[in-house]
Amino acid sequence: MLRLPSEPVRQVAAERLAALAKPVGALGRLEDLAAWLAACQGVCPPQPPSAVRAVILAGDHGVSADGVSAYPREVTAAMVRAFVGGLAGASVLARQHQVALRVLDLAVDADLADLGPAVVAHKVRRSSGAIDREDALTLAETRTSLAAGEAIARAEVEAGADLLILGDMGIGNTTPAAALVAATFGAGAEEVVGRGTGVADERLAHKTAVIAAALRRTGDRAADPVQRLAALGSADLAAGVGFLCAAARSGVPVLLDGIVPVAELGVAEDLEPGVLAWCAAGHRSTEPAQRLALDKLGLEPLLDLGLRLGEGTGALTALPLLRSAALLLGDMALLSDLAP
Repeated sequence: MLRLPSEPVRQVAAERLAALAKPVGALGRLEDLAAWLAACQGVCPPQPPSAVRAVILAGDHGVSADGVSAYPREVTAAMVRAFVGGLAGASVLARQHQVALRVLDLAVDADLADLGPAVVAHKVRRSSGAIDREDALTLAETRTSLAAGEAIARAEVEAGADLLILGDMGIGNTTPAAALVAATFGAGAEEVVGRGTGVADERLAHKTAVIAAALRRTGDRAADPVQRLAALGSADLAAGVGFLCAAARSGVPVLLDGIVPVAELGVAEDLEPGVLAWCAAGHRSTEPAQRLALDKLGLEPLLDLGLRLGEGTGALTALPLLRSAALLLGDMALLSDLAP
């Protein structure tokens, strides 16, 4: 069982929040966020996260060749190059908020070796199996991907991270993510399917059929989290699960992004109970699967802006709220200090 954030420190934070120079509860969700961060750091008041590190795990997916996305899979490799060049949306936000960001190719269906070992060192394979017809990964590839994610997280922690952000990049990745959510929480395909990058009604119906077929094919294997990842995931999604488990083991909190990291969290919590306690939801995406998973996991997102880009952009946009919550808890006067 993982070590959990400190409940005594959370209680101290709650008491301090109640004693601040304001009506009780007047700071709303910022109070919950401040108490969570204090519990994760094991100290009250907590320090605003200053060494934030974001990782984008990139990969292609077999189903992307079957019309589940509005964009061709070649976009994945092009976007990896955009991240390396600092031109992607997440790159802009990371610079704005002083976040160290790197992108890693776990399963892009292209040769990106020219980008150097920093990008391709953890590559498991090119793309993944089409999950409606075959497993996404072998069990050996799944375990390799999990181990890669763990190693990536450990490297970020060793680099001094006091908060981690997990992002994703991969055309078609909302399909395996939705399938994982359905398998994790016992939902039907029609409950989790969403428009991803913006598919029209006909493709939405096809995407629903693909997920339904994948769930039928997987059957009872879905009860085991590693088998679930092998059948329905991908190397990048499995690495995300390993990343979250390793971050929690290290006691470093994670600010989650959209559907893909939340789907990964559902599997991670099954694989290693207690991971959930180290995670906060940065935003609510437009994907039904993310909404269902957030509800099942008991996470209330900080932002609801209709974002559906992925890449960690929702979490990066929410980061200032987390820093503000810590500052309010630490720097705001106590009501007793102002009493005449």
